[in-house]
Amino acid sequence: MGKSISVGLLLGLFGTVLLANAQEEPSKVELYGGYYFARFNVNANLSGVAPSETFNGNGGGGQFEYNASNWLGVVADLAGYGATSTVNGALVGGAFTYLFGPRANFRRGKVTPFAQTLFGGIRTTDGIGESGPENNFAMTAGGGIDLKVSRHVSVRPVQAEYFMTRLPNGLNNRQNNLRIGAGISVRLGGK
Repeated sequence: MGKSISVGLLLGLFGTVLLANAQEEPSKVELYGGYYFARFNVNANLSGVAPSETFNGNGGGGQFEYNASNWLGVVADLAGYGATSTVNGALVGGAFTYLFGPRANFRRGKVTPFAQTLFGGIRTTDGIGESGPENNFAMTAGGGIDLKVSRHVSVRPVQAEYFMTRLPNGLNNRQNNLRIGAGISVRLGGK
């Protein structure tokens, strides 16, 4: 008799978990738009550039996420930045990133923390890098949090990522940067 009650409770718990997960089924597509700040650490050995020169990149971008399952998404991220010198605040150039990769979502009702790793490239203008306008490797690794405010809209108060670029700099051609963002996400299709 005790065994039957235990089995019944386990089946009831299992059914409740399935129903709870079914209610959290994500939409198939999510679109995000928002502000990005990137801190570019050049670490250069170039004429006319201080070895520890850094730039502040202010701009915006968007993401397209396809949710393959309740927890796994595939993300395309496009962003543009105007880079200013941290020494005098002058605009020195611009950068455009195009990144793609997987995202793990941890859906918990109205709160969805996520972690992602994106790979792709960065297109820079004359003021950034050694040889002028060119495309180079870039990647990010980090995460953020989405807060659901309605059936189709979420607010992303923070997204923070390690942001690695491979711009020619006369040394090791690698920069360890930081990227922070905030914005709004819209869910399309599904529930």
